[in-house]
Amino acid sequence: MPEPSSAAGSATASNAPRSLAEALRARDDASLAALLHARPDLLGPVPGDVTQLATRAGTRASVVRALDRLDRFALQTAEALAVAPDPCPYPVLESLLAGEHGGSGADDEDNGARAELPRALATLRDQALVWGDDERLRLVRTARELLAPTAGRPSPTGLGPTVAEATAGMSPTRVQEIVAAAGLPATHDPVSAVTALTGLFTDPQRMSALLDEAPAEAHQVLGRLVWGPPYGEVTPNPAPPVRWLRDRGLLLPASARTVVLPREVALHLRGGLAHRVTEPVAPPVAVDREHRPQLVDANAAGQALAALSTVEELVKSWEHAGPPVLRAGGLSVRDLKRTAATLDTTEPMAAFWAELAYAAGLLASDGEADERYAPTPAFDDWVELPPAERWSALAAAWLPATRTAGLVGDQDAKGRTLSALGPELDRSAAPEVRRRVLELLAALPEGGSADPDALLARLAWERPVRGTSALRARLAQWTLAEAEVLGVTGRGALCAHGRALLEHRDPAPLLAPLLPEPVDHVLLQADLTAVAPGPLRRALGDVLAVLADVESKGGATVYRFTPGSVRRALDSGRTASDLHAFLAEHSITPVPQPLAYLIDDVARRHGHLRVGAASSYVRCDDDGMLNEILADRRSAGLGLRRLAPTVLAAQAEPGALLDGLRALGYAPAAESLTGDVVVARADARRTPARSAPVPVPEGPPVPDATLLGAAVRAIRAGDLAATAVRKEPADPAAPAGVPGELPRTSAAETLATVQAAVLTGSAVWIGYVNADGAASQRVIAPVRVEGGFVTGYDHTADEVRTYALHRITGVAELAEEHL
Repeated sequence: MPEPSSAAGSATASNAPRSLAEALRARDDASLAALLHARPDLLGPVPGDVTQLATRAGTRASVVRALDRLDRFALQTAEALAVAPDPCPYPVLESLLAGEHGGSGADDEDNGARAELPRALATLRDQALVWGDDERLRLVRTARELLAPTAGRPSPTGLGPTVAEATAGMSPTRVQEIVAAAGLPATHDPVSAVTALTGLFTDPQRMSALLDEAPAEAHQVLGRLVWGPPYGEVTPNPAPPVRWLRDRGLLLPASARTVVLPREVALHLRGGLAHRVTEPVAPPVAVDREHRPQLVDANAAGQALAALSTVEELVKSWEHAGPPVLRAGGLSVRDLKRTAATLDTTEPMAAFWAELAYAAGLLASDGEADERYAPTPAFDDWVELPPAERWSALAAAWLPATRTAGLVGDQDAKGRTLSALGPELDRSAAPEVRRRVLELLAALPEGGSADPDALLARLAWERPVRGTSALRARLAQWTLAEAEVLGVTGRGALCAHGRALLEHRDPAPLLAPLLPEPVDHVLLQADLTAVAPGPLRRALGDVLAVLADVESKGGATVYRFTPGSVRRALDSGRTASDLHAFLAEHSITPVPQPLAYLIDDVARRHGHLRVGAASSYVRCDDDGMLNEILADRRSAGLGLRRLAPTVLAAQAEPGALLDGLRALGYAPAAESLTGDVVVARADARRTPARSAPVPVPEGPPVPDATLLGAAVRAIRAGDLAATAVRKEPADPAAPAGVPGELPRTSAAETLATVQAAVLTGSAVWIGYVNADGAASQRVIAPVRVEGGFVTGYDHTADEVRTYALHRITGVAELAEEHL
């Protein structure tokens, strides 16, 4: 057997730690800081000393969180330790993972388990899940309880209980019967009988000889149980092969109708391996396809430009009458379908764009009684930014967001459908998975894309815990799709501005040269369309969006002029002459005659009818047109009646009356109380100031270097105070202090001891209760006592502090070797 690896952290038996606290106390400050960085939950609050840190590191919640973050081989190492003897020598652990001859699984080829074991063991030690030297490796008790097999929960290794565990509670007579059937001499007590049976099952030669006697069908039974689950059902009168195995203890009863394969037997059949397949090395993520980096960047830039257009179109479509907020929060299915139709995309992608705009703070609910979604004031600032900076704002909101649009349409724990912009969409693992997927792509050569299956396999190896790996796989798939449509990747490869985003650099300078310059002209065509040969300047695009409808998008956008769109422009306050001048100014082709006729025709009829509030009314100088409206059966629902030759009264509200007349083919205009035409502005609706949603963190935040340094100093100083040795009292009758407990002295003794320490310049050990009632032990070097306060250098906080004397529970002098 090879010598234990020095990388695994061997130590001699004489100075081996006897507990996790001792193992942590022996670490240097850098190693202790690394533990707190890897497991930030241990800092809430900062432990008072190393013993408290070790206790907290062994709690169930903290251990579960630490196990969740292990890679597959580190977890397999912990699982092997959970079924190994406690404590476990390094060679035994090595054989459980690599086999007696270095093999793994069905074949006998070395897959690197032996070479990677020191790394995995170092990871477990760094995480304080394993302690002890290489001769006595110990898994933290809570981790052993979580990973070891029980009657209701087999081990992840597929191994069952040991012979001793499986025979606990069995009658001594039955144990002796098994010993006799296995060919072993009878013993005087059940304990020695179980020991003898265990010795048989762990002796390869005797075990092989016993199995050679088994019927062929018995080997088939063992083959079905050997890799787990180790439990099987039996009838009251089992078949002869099962009876043969049960009589010799190769199968032991777990209940009246269940038998279990003992761990020692399974390990012999497995060749000593704890896992069917060990995976010591992470699956590689190789280049699947290669593209020219310039092509990747250009493709991603095109997607980025399309993303800006989509987000802007979405937000502007909610300017006038945004969709209502559901009572439970979020967007209704009908409104999501309507949004998808507006954006000419699928419903899942519409949910993504809505969530992206919401994460960037461009959309929010207005907070009114009839609550609706609407643009925020931040949208007006965003649209004025250069395109590259607008994209940077979207990408910077997407990368750390915990809201997950891919969950829209799923059901929560209560069977309710999750809606876009609604609650319950936060998944704290999303930012970490998103960043990890981009990091794996960034590790490839520039222009290289990866096979999605290889990416998923790598992520599953890095976080293999069942229950979280499935979600991480879905998050990774959504990340790949979202990164492509957002323009972080191009053709599956990470682009240059995507790398800058990942590296916390500003991607705008890299993206800006790739985006086309906005144009200030269109090409008008005789079929009542206009072609924009590129992105339009904002002023031109805003007017054209009102005057015409978007017919198709792409490298060039096609707009179509219709009577409705022209009327929309006239409703916004423009006149026919304004529209003619606008088109003549911005078209590099002559204004087609059909378009000029369309504008003039709609303008001639626009505002000929006037609608105002009486309950409402219609007035028109042409009484023949009013007669025509009254004679139309379709106007019956408006409740019209003639008040004067040029005035009709209506029961409908002004807005409904406007819509009804337009549905009849007329072009009415709204009228104010003074008789002026009411101009509809397109940019009137905004929410109050709203902040973007804050991502939901995954557990406690990772501490920075400053906090880690302060925490380590506090733990060391607290440990010094907790383990400090007090000087023996001069009076033999005085009670001796109990180690670890706060010292107790009277107020007079406390004052006298502290004053003496000021004169001699020595340090003392005090117990202190702060204003919140929290008790602590501290080692201080007093320098001044006055006004009921003592000021001195506090070794615990590594600074000078002042303490109220009445809050000091007691004081004791330190032994000379601790001064």
